Amino acid sequence: MEEELKCPVCGSLFREPIILPCSHNVCLPCARTIAVQTPESEQHLPALLHPRGTAAPAPSPTTTTTTPGPPGGSAAPLDPECSAGGGGDHADKLSLHSETDSGYGSYTPSLKSPNGVRVLPLVPAPPGGAAAAAAPRGAVPSPSPIPGPVGSSLTCPQCHRSASLEQRGLRGFQRNRLCQLCDRSPAEPAAVLCEQCEVLYCAACQLRCHPARGPFAKHRLAPPPGQPGPPPGAEGKGAGGGRKPATCAEHELEQYSMYCLSCRSPVCYQCLEDGRHGKHDVKALGAMWKQHKAQLSQALNGVSDKAKEAKEFLVQLKNLLQQIQENGLDYEACLVAQCDALVDALTRQKAKLLTKVTKEREHKLKVVWDQINHCTLKLRQSTGLMEYCLEVIKENDPSGFLQISDALIKRVQVSQEQWVKGALEPKVSAEFDLTLDSEPLLEAIHHLDFIQMKCRVPPVPLLQLEKCCTRNNSVTLAWRMPPLSHNPVEGYILELDDGDGGQFREVYVGKETLCTIDGLHFNSTYNARVKAFNSSGVGPYSKTVILQTSDVAWFTFDPSSAHRDIVLSNDNQTATCSSYDDRVVLGTAAFSKGVHYWELHVDRYDNHPDPAFGIARINVVKDMMLGKDDKAWAMYVDNNRSWFMHCNSHTNRTEGGVSKGATVGVLLDLNKHNLTFYINGQQQGPPAFENIEGVFMPALSLNRNVQVTLQTGLEVPQCVKQPKLPSN
Repeated sequence: MEEELKCPVCGSLFREPIILPCSHNVCLPCARTIAVQTPESEQHLPALLHPRGTAAPAPSPTTTTTTPGPPGGSAAPLDPECSAGGGGDHADKLSLHSETDSGYGSYTPSLKSPNGVRVLPLVPAPPGGAAAAAAPRGAVPSPSPIPGPVGSSLTCPQCHRSASLEQRGLRGFQRNRLCQLCDRSPAEPAAVLCEQCEVLYCAACQLRCHPARGPFAKHRLAPPPGQPGPPPGAEGKGAGGGRKPATCAEHELEQYSMYCLSCRSPVCYQCLEDGRHGKHDVKALGAMWKQHKAQLSQALNGVSDKAKEAKEFLVQLKNLLQQIQENGLDYEACLVAQCDALVDALTRQKAKLLTKVTKEREHKLKVVWDQINHCTLKLRQSTGLMEYCLEVIKENDPSGFLQISDALIKRVQVSQEQWVKGALEPKVSAEFDLTLDSEPLLEAIHHLDFIQMKCRVPPVPLLQLEKCCTRNNSVTLAWRMPPLSHNPVEGYILELDDGDGGQFREVYVGKETLCTIDGLHFNSTYNARVKAFNSSGVGPYSKTVILQTSDVAWFTFDPSSAHRDIVLSNDNQTATCSSYDDRVVLGTAAFSKGVHYWELHVDRYDNHPDPAFGIARINVVKDMMLGKDDKAWAMYVDNNRSWFMHCNSHTNRTEGGVSKGATVGVLLDLNKHNLTFYINGQQQGPPAFENIEGVFMPALSLNRNVQVTLQTGLEVPQCVKQPKLPSN
């Protein structure tokens, strides 16, 4: 089969094979080397030179005919002019078109190809031929045609039959696209090309190796390159329903079939054969069409999203126009009302001031009138006394005068004394001692502006309930400002109550809009609210959200606070120690309220060690047994009995120890402020410790002979076995 895939000219595997009319194949580059030119004088041969079934052109009165001679010999001219113009060479070329019955000619090769097949070199067109004679006088002769144009022929190197090339030249021959998976000899021609696999299949191999199902269902099958086929996206259209396939700009008879990645343009196979795109990376046109179409669709999706956002933004802007219009009218009405209120207040104050002026005027008038009346009365009395005294002075009787003179002198003196200093001065002034201080008011009016509208307190924050959640004994809250809020926000204040309906307290102040609060009470209901603030003040509170913490505690051993000899595994739920000395490890939860229960399963217990179980404060000593200091309350146990220990004081020895597979339970009741221990469900004596208060963390001390696993999230045991009494 390998020999059938080799070119008879170059002896190598076919490179872009073409099918000759005789059904043999040659490489396209080799076809260029064996193509020969036919002189213009032989373009119009009689019928015997044309393939069977075609009509020969009618000879003109000046047509010259020849009689073929023996192969390789000279043709006998029938016209002297023909003998002078053509000669023996012309007769030799005529033998190329001698076998009229088959439509092909034969010739004797003169050169050898690498595999022994002789090829005929290119023959230049004879000077002064028919084409030159037919050219107008003064016209420039056309250059010699390249292999493939009209006037050239191609001879099969195997059967030596020749064929005249049509107007398309070598491009007129059908490409031999063989199946790349065919096991037949020779391989069947390819029927389809998978644009994703980039493999040629014949019909049988396509059904066997590339069925239209499964992962191949979405693959696109196209005609082999070089064969006519519908353009991308034209499948399923009727005749004349699709657009005509685009042809190459440089090779107008070739359709685009590939895409050059370097030049970023579609190309045809002739462009690849010519060499300009030979070393460029190319891909199938359909595959690149799909890829670019997908890229364009993806880009359009982004543009579509932006367009959607723009439409929503336009709706917001239109709503904003309406709000501006409504708010403008409201503010105008508010301004008119405020100014009218100021005018009304000024009018009322003017009336008050006018009343004061009126009262002052009436008072002054009354004083003046009273003084006028009093002065008039005295003036009358004085005038009457003066007239009487003057009449008495005229009296000539001394004794009569002396009898009344003393009394008159006293009356005159008394009358004179009534006109004391200031009696003849007005008691009031004509001027009003009332000065209206209007400058501050005028200045305030001149400075009256909308300062209060330039920066107002922030609006009410909106709690994002879909993001608010609880986990164990922590709560997470999220909020945001309402849309179209233009008031600046400098920060937020988050407040939380005590989980028991008490007063709110600040738990966060900052610029973030997401906050998690840890260390809360288990099985508690908390109320939370938030408000925003800026330089103008603090805004109103948001709505109150109610958050419920977990009923039971889920926690693990804490690697960050454990002694360095502690070894944790199983997602920090299993603990052991690398030292023979007792080391302490704490839990990740902290309790200050409620009832909590957890268990520790003994996975390994060797050489009768004394592990201790209990609770401790965060600052407990971690390099000695739990309970030896005043920061821990514990029960330590061996394989036979247990003891309670706090501040290195051992109490309540109780029978019952631990072994591999045992379970130790710890019950912390902060409502009753006591601590109780269980071994395999059996309570170890009465509550171990009373009156414990504060914040406590689960604790454990052990050495390398013990390994325990923590179990949390347990309900408080409702029924327990009767407690064992302490032994004497």
